[in-house]
Amino acid sequence: MPKPSYETALIVGAGTGLSASLARLLAGEGLRVALAARNAEKLAPLCAETGARAFACEATDPGQVANMFAAVEAATGAPDVVVYNASARARGPLVELVPVEVERAIMVSAYGGFLVAREAVARMLPKRHGAVLFTGASASVKGYPLSAPFAMGKFALRGLAQSMARELAPQGIHVAHFVIDGAIRNPGRVEPADRPDSMLDPDAIAASYLHVLHQPRSAWAWEVELRPWVERF
Repeated sequence: MPKPSYETALIVGAGTGLSASLARLLAGEGLRVALAARNAEKLAPLCAETGARAFACEATDPGQVANMFAAVEAATGAPDVVVYNASARARGPLVELVPVEVERAIMVSAYGGFLVAREAVARMLPKRHGAVLFTGASASVKGYPLSAPFAMGKFALRGLAQSMARELAPQGIHVAHFVIDGAIRNPGRVEPADRPDSMLDPDAIAASYLHVLHQPRSAWAWEVELRPWVERF
């Protein structure tokens, strides 16, 4: 059974961790890669390494998201793979949370995902082909103390992904949500010496995203849960 083929990927909320691993992997697979972040200048080293193009975008602003997609389409072609990797947190006891910070956390984690998905799907529907991948977290399915805003945003993103998957799979668009159940290793964050393998390797996560992209349409996954082998269930 043939695997789906893709040409252009857009990663929104790009940085030095999982997004960088995805950019390297997808570029190595022959895809043209575009990266979007509020500060596009920070992506210069990754662009030099992968040949990716960087675009500045505030994911919670509908106008900026629309303009970013138009710029990506003009520079690399309309993306047929879109990864939403942006999120924000506001931590603290419930009664001490600052409403504007809670609003920001929900807007980035969930509303931005909706805006990006909306622009992506509008370009995928005429071709009846494409994939939208959402990066979730432990908080997508478990609310932790002192972290209500993050759970609120990630629960909402998961609901968006599930609804989209059911609506769009019959139209040829693969929507998948990834529950990253654990901390991700990145250049500034590694496991303590007494807890080896307690963090997820971003390259390993990226490989799972690629596996989902390669799934034949007759057996698409809408959600994948990933955790380090030492994580307690």
